[in-house]
Amino acid sequence: EVHLVESGGGTVQAGGSLRLSCAASGFTFDDYARGWFRQVPGKQREGVACISSSDGRTYYADSVKGRFTISSDDTENTLYLQMSRLKPDDTAVFYCAARPRGYSDSPGDYDYWGQGTQVTVSS
Repeated sequence: EVHLVESGGGTVQAGGSLRLSCAASGFTFDDYARGWFRQVPGKQREGVACISSSDGRTYYADSVKGRFTISSDDTENTLYLQMSRLKPDDTAVFYCAARPRGYSDSPGDYDYWGQGTQVTVSS
């Protein structure tokens, strides 16, 4: 059974940093495209960063380019999201997700989801 468990969320001041982790089990991690998404109440879930299974190619939303970095430790089956220079607009529940095909920035294309971790950035 596939499980994804996020951790590392919390409350930080604007300009600060956080690193999110997503521990995966039940599947061969590096065979799957993986991504980070976020959602604010009342808004659609949006893609933040994704990484391809085949060649490690990455995708970032324009709003996080240069501030966030997605990485994967395939030996530990763990996906990371390093977030720097955080802004109040980054406040959201962050989710990791996986799909056994090419990467995508569309939440609807992903099959497996974690429970989410709250990130709050205070001004």
